[in-house]
Amino acid sequence: MHHDPQHQDSKNPGESAPVNWTFWLVLCGFTAFAALLLIGEHRNHLLGVLPFLILLACPFLHLFMHRGHGGHTGNGFDKDGRP
Repeated sequence: MHHDPQHQDSKNPGESAPVNWTFWLVLCGFTAFAALLLIGEHRNHLLGVLPFLILLACPFLHLFMHRGHGGHTGNGFDKDGRP
C-alpha cells in the first residue's frame, strides 16, 4: 500500500466532531437518577416553595405576554378603545 504524504486522513478544520452518544446517554441516565433521588428526599421542601414559584411567575408572564411596558399598540383598537 502506497502512502501519499500530501494526502491526510484527518478531518477538515471546519468539520465538527462526531457526537459521543454513549456519553450523553450515561449523562442523561445519571441526571434522571439524581433528580429522582432529590425529588424523593426533598418533596416537602419543593411543595413548600411551590406557591412562591407561582407568585414569581406572574411578573415574568406579564413581561413576556405584553412584550415589556411598550404599551398595547397594534391590538386593533383606536385611542378611545373602540375597534
